[in-house]
Amino acid sequence: MSTPAYENDNVFAKILRGELPCEKVYEDDKTFVIMDIMPRGDGHVLVLPKAPSRNILDIAEEDLFAVMATAKKMAQAVVKAFNADGTTIQQFSEPAGGQVVFHTHVHVIPRFNDVPLRPHTGEMADGELLKAAAEKIRAVL
Repeated sequence: MSTPAYENDNVFAKILRGELPCEKVYEDDKTFVIMDIMPRGDGHVLVLPKAPSRNILDIAEEDLFAVMATAKKMAQAVVKAFNADGTTIQQFSEPAGGQVVFHTHVHVIPRFNDVPLRPHTGEMADGELLKAAAEKIRAVL
């Protein structure tokens, strides 16, 4: 299977260009972290590379390494900010792998003992709740 070409009009590319709003949590020279607007748990963030790539199948190694280093930083931050028991880190590649937005992104979700992930319903979270969660995370970074 060959990986389809990157599409420059995906929602994350538009967010990175400032064309769509987001609740930014963190940024460095290679990565950008936002709150997931359809969180599967409180404090669910997405780590994006700034460079274009569809997913793990075509991302440049240096961008992948930067994304994973930021994912680790975010995992530590969300555990501390939410007093979580652990984290779930997820990356989906292509439709068969569950990917919906075709710009590489890694989900970092704080996890709590005996609390299941919320289902992915497609329903957006309240913006004020996302803003409050982002502030909690930024406070520990």
